[in-house]
Amino acid sequence: MNIIVSGSLAYDRIMDFPGHFSDHILPGKIHVLNVCFQVNGMREKFGGTAGNIAYALSLVGEKPTISAAIGHDYHRYFDWMAKNGISTDGIKIIKDEFTAGAYITTDLADNQITGFNPGAMKYSASLDFDNLNPDDTIAIVSPGNLEDMVNYPRVCKQRGIGYIFDPGQSLPVLAAADVAEAIDGCLLLISNDYELEMIMNKTALDKKDLIRRAGTVIVTLGEKGSQIITAKGEINIPVVKPRKVEDPTGAGDAYRGGLISGLVRGKDIEQSARIGSVCASFAVECYGTQEYRFSPEEFEERLKGSC
Repeated sequence: MNIIVSGSLAYDRIMDFPGHFSDHILPGKIHVLNVCFQVNGMREKFGGTAGNIAYALSLVGEKPTISAAIGHDYHRYFDWMAKNGISTDGIKIIKDEFTAGAYITTDLADNQITGFNPGAMKYSASLDFDNLNPDDTIAIVSPGNLEDMVNYPRVCKQRGIGYIFDPGQSLPVLAAADVAEAIDGCLLLISNDYELEMIMNKTALDKKDLIRRAGTVIVTLGEKGSQIITAKGEINIPVVKPRKVEDPTGAGDAYRGGLISGLVRGKDIEQSARIGSVCASFAVECYGTQEYRFSPEEFEERLKGSC
């Protein structure tokens, strides 16, 4: 089955400041703030929702197609994708822009200052829907280019392509009407618990309304697992215990990749969510969103232990 992953591609540039931001900021001078934090160095990680979800799918043996835009500094990311067997055919290169980048500086108290450059993400990936067989395609529309997030659900519905809507961190800048329209008719709405409240506040839709429009809603709850909500009731999916928790960033995208792999293999929604939980358990064991790996045997062992 064709798996289309629409979202973002980004470089995460992570820096550590060996002090406390508060020691260098004068409370009475915030209105004329001018500070410089000398960091210990920088680590560059591959990220972005589309990249993270596609990476998880590749680990479980799927061959997703990414629909996203990337900048003229794409070479390192493309090399990484080639190494991991991820196709770059659906990725649009924007030669006049840098790839989207997050510049994250953390101090000793775990306070963070982040600068984000959307770069190439400002441009539509222009997915060619004409080459997609509706009966053999599933798509996930995750945070990325806003035009794609609004238009892809519309085209999917017009062409009979099943899609998952995952608005995530783009919720504050999406119009309420566009969010409600994208939810209406999707296979599945997925969000974390905070984002679900944002969706309901923005659209004035309650959970019953969301279920009528989406059919199924999945809410991820971090260390508490996830919850499947349908017209028939709620199913709680427990978290799969990792060996250690190094970094929870990217666990949600790993969950989505595992979930989709279950759905395309004919598993029901509960089984698919458990596969998602297993994938997320490996992701939190490593620092960075595309650093984890597992063998089929390791994955199966955790999956059996979760049932």
